[in-house]
Amino acid sequence: MGRIGAAHGIKGEVRIQSFTEDPLALASYGPLSTNKPGLTIKILAARTTTNVLVARLEGINDRNAAEKLNGVELYVDRALLPDTDGDDFYHADLIGLKARLADGSEIGEVMAVPNFGAGDLLEIRDPRSGDTYLYPFSKAVVPEVRVAEGYLLIDPPIEAEPGEEEPD
Repeated sequence: MGRIGAAHGIKGEVRIQSFTEDPLALASYGPLSTNKPGLTIKILAARTTTNVLVARLEGINDRNAAEKLNGVELYVDRALLPDTDGDDFYHADLIGLKARLADGSEIGEVMAVPNFGAGDLLEIRDPRSGDTYLYPFSKAVVPEVRVAEGYLLIDPPIEAEPGEEEPD
């Protein structure tokens, strides 16, 4: 649902990258699980800035405590999320889907949906080699997502042969 970033100010506020459609909605889910065993986060107050939430968390009252939370990932139980319909799905729905080409051949399985700042990617593991490949998660590269059927289609970008120029 989100990831805690740097401390904000000296009173214990933190910056949070929210992965919800409405960033402020993150605060409405109640206590959030984390990737740190035994740590639960409760957002007491939040406001949006240009690209992150700035939040005050229960039990975090100074900058030192806030700095210790940098990088903590925030989760919520799936049952608390709204149901999806039609073409909507959650990133978690994509994990485990088979990746197929238009001819039906399977090229692997979705392992993760990372985003390094330039948009979502699909990390697909080739079952034969064990190698993983990253594909842009765009309509052009992923024209169909069939969660109920357990697969998605990949239309890989064209790679230039050695010595050829990249297309414009």
